Amino acid sequence: MSEFEICETQSEKETLEFARNMGEKAEPGDVILLHGDLGTGKTVFARGFAAGLGITEPVTSPTFTILKEYPSGRLPLYHFDVYRVADPDEMEETGFFDYREEGGVLLIEWAEMIEDILPADTVSVTIEKDPEKGFDYRKITVSRT
Repeated sequence: MSEFEICETQSEKETLEFARNMGEKAEPGDVILLHGDLGTGKTVFARGFAAGLGITEPVTSPTFTILKEYPSGRLPLYHFDVYRVADPDEMEETGFFDYREEGGVLLIEWAEMIEDILPADTVSVTIEKDPEKGFDYRKITVSRT
């Protein structure tokens, strides 16, 4: 993956495929931060990314559980949704700091809520809608820190 990449998709299928390609290139210990307003497609992205890891089970948003684990792929996926985390210290209770060491991939929705505890080397994915370009249009910006 390049240091900075922009992809524009015109359908959910294209967004899934873009994310699948990223998942196929994922390496143990990767931390992927998902940014975007409600309804921009973060969970759609997560489904595609999981498919790229070879995960076949249904992927849903862990909004109310904070974490969903998908161990069945080429690499395990630890899908966090930290929207409801009031204090980054709460993440210790989830085992957050141990998961990266287990050789899986951390995919974190609403990562800005725990910015202070994130590792320095991450991949940031920002998903934006533009209603003027169509209901299913998404601009996906990927950058590596």
